[in-house]
Amino acid sequence: MFILRNKENPKKHFFFFILFSGIIFFSLISCKKNENKKSEITEIHFVTFMPDQPKVWDEAIKLFEKEHPQIKIKREFAPHSTTAFHDLLTQKLKNKSADVDVFFMDVIWPAEFAAAGWAEPLDNYINNKEKDKFIESTIDANTYNGKLYGIPLFTDAGLLYYRKDLLEKYNTQPPQTWEELYMIAQKIVKAEKKQKKNIYGFSGQFKQYEGLVCNMMEFILSNGSKIIDETTLTPKITEEPALNAIRFVRDKIIKELSPPGALAYQEQESLDIFLQGKAIFHRNWPYAWEIVNNPARSRIVGKVGITKIPHFNGNKSYSTLGGWQLGLSAFSKKKSEGWKFVEFMTSEKIQKFLAIKAGIPPTRKSLYNDEDIIKKNPHFEQMREVFFSSYPRPATPFYPAISNILQRFFSKAISSSNINIRKEAIFTSEEMKKILKRK
Repeated sequence: MFILRNKENPKKHFFFFILFSGIIFFSLISCKKNENKKSEITEIHFVTFMPDQPKVWDEAIKLFEKEHPQIKIKREFAPHSTTAFHDLLTQKLKNKSADVDVFFMDVIWPAEFAAAGWAEPLDNYINNKEKDKFIESTIDANTYNGKLYGIPLFTDAGLLYYRKDLLEKYNTQPPQTWEELYMIAQKIVKAEKKQKKNIYGFSGQFKQYEGLVCNMMEFILSNGSKIIDETTLTPKITEEPALNAIRFVRDKIIKELSPPGALAYQEQESLDIFLQGKAIFHRNWPYAWEIVNNPARSRIVGKVGITKIPHFNGNKSYSTLGGWQLGLSAFSKKKSEGWKFVEFMTSEKIQKFLAIKAGIPPTRKSLYNDEDIIKKNPHFEQMREVFFSSYPRPATPFYPAISNILQRFFSKAISSSNINIRKEAIFTSEEMKKILKRK
């Protein structure tokens, strides 16, 4: 019996050997395929801010990963403060860190990042026809020495908020000029005071910080002058139109129309005054629109209108450009995949998604005619002209230093009537020239 079984077993053993070998072989092939599939996934490191609407941004990232299954986005959230964000990002880029492939840039950073060699030039990735689809000023802000270093994702610009109910009460239209604003504010303040109601004419950002430069730049531009000539990089603050604009802010806006604490106001403090119904006019960014119409935070819901920043007689209105853009690290080893992410996030599809889901103003011109976006954000129609006439701050790698000098000058110039503004402007201009001459 034993001998007979042994005679039969070789065939059976051979069959099971072939079967078992096949299973192992195909298992190994399958594992190898899975390993290869895993190894094909590219991880893009994205340095970003903590968004106000995290679920919307999460969804946008998921949409990208769905369209590009071989690319995964790993986000690093920077501090909420723009200054702290800048410090974190520049430290990584100085160290040529592999932890950065794509990053957000504030509108005033591209020239600095370009001159330092941190941001990758993007002209080989995007053609002129595509660039022309963006608001012109947003492309200008990302251009340094003729090359493009960032793609604008969403924009910002200064707006004039006003008490629609009060202007209607006193049969007055929104001001077109600063002179009109001054007269309207005086008229309403006096009339309300007779009714035992105390209200201020204007609330803006006049503390010594970057917001002060944004506010003062709007006054100077709207009087036909500039802070710096972009072509020659020559300071222009000593010109008479610039000096007159600064004097107007000191003598009319601060001294006569603003609350006593105006020189200490940033965005939030100036907005709080307006939300409480204590100011007729208020300068701020588009984000404030949602807040002034939020019953949980505002006493003036439904009583507010928006319009472009006024200009001085005989001149044109300008708003300081704000906003954020996406850049590509010059040190990334995954530039091709990084660009796919930048291209996707700044596309018409995603900008429309962000506008509808989060109320974020797009940088693509065509989207301001999009019915779905206007239906969801009717105020975008009024903002369109503002965004399209926005003006970028000087595109120089030394802008942080220039800004610090301007902050000190403007703060000093508008804080006391005893200051000789022309003399201070000449001194400040010389300081700026020394910085701008650096190579």
